[in-house]
Amino acid sequence: MRASQIVTLATVIAALSLSSGCTRLKSHQGYIGDQTLLSSVQPGVDNKESVQASLGRPTFVGPFDQNDWYYYSRDAKQLAFSQPVAENQYVLKVRFDQAGNVASVSQTGKELISKISPEGDKTPTLGRDTSFFEEIFGNIGAVGAGGGQGATPNSPN
Repeated sequence: MRASQIVTLATVIAALSLSSGCTRLKSHQGYIGDQTLLSSVQPGVDNKESVQASLGRPTFVGPFDQNDWYYYSRDAKQLAFSQPVAENQYVLKVRFDQAGNVASVSQTGKELISKISPEGDKTPTLGRDTSFFEEIFGNIGAVGAGGGQGATPNSPN
């Protein structure tokens, strides 16, 4: 009776330790902000100082124009070793004019996420489709053929 209880307890402990690897992981990346603050930015009313005072520093500044500020937030979930899947995503883009006033505000969400899938394990290329042996033996007889580049009347090479 005592041995069966030990075996049962060991089985339960093993099952719990193995199932803990299958837990769902949740993660958050980027800006943590209040929705009312994010929607309070008004074109023509706010400037860089007021936006930074209410929202804080941007997640990143535009790579081509320093007058584009982005506030990025993303919540994702992941099961064991699978790829993370986005649950929510929010991007607020604030564009400033040359004077530093807010010119436009745009918000996007999860709808702009796209999945890029490579096509098989080969990269499609243009040109001939040759086999291994054609690559090795394909030039037999072509070496030394006349009329190649660099041939002149005085020098056949």
